[in-house]
Amino acid sequence: QVQLVESGGGLVQAGGSLRLSCAVSGRTVSSYSMAWFRQGPGKEREFVAAISWSGSNTPYADSVKGRFTISRDNAANTLYLQMNSLKPEDTAVYYCALAKTLGVISRTQTGYDYWGQGTQVTVSS
Repeated sequence: QVQLVESGGGLVQAGGSLRLSCAVSGRTVSSYSMAWFRQGPGKEREFVAAISWSGSNTPYADSVKGRFTISRDNAANTLYLQMNSLKPEDTAVYYCALAKTLGVISRTQTGYDYWGQGTQVTVSS
C-alpha cells in the first residue's frame, strides 16, 4: 500500500521560511515525478511545483517562482519543498503527490495517483 506523509507545516510570520517534507512508503519513487499542490481557505486545490524523477525538470507556479524550491532524495524516498519569503496568501493546506505514469510530469491533479493527507501552513501578516 502506497502512503505519502507530509510534515513540516506550521505557523510562521510573513517573510519567514518553512521546509515541508513528504515521506513515501510502499513504492520506490525514483522513476516517478512528484509534486506539491495547495488548497487555501475557500479556494480550489492548485499546483505549486513539480519535479521529474531525475530532478532535472522543476516547473513552478508563477506565484511561488523564485521563493519556493522543490527537491527530492530518491534514496530516502522523500520529497521536499523549501518555502522562503512566505506571504499571507501562501496560507493553505499543502499536499504532496506521486505520479501515476513513469516519466510523465504534470501540472494537473489528474497526473497524480497518490496523495498525502496534507499539512497546514499558516502565514501571519
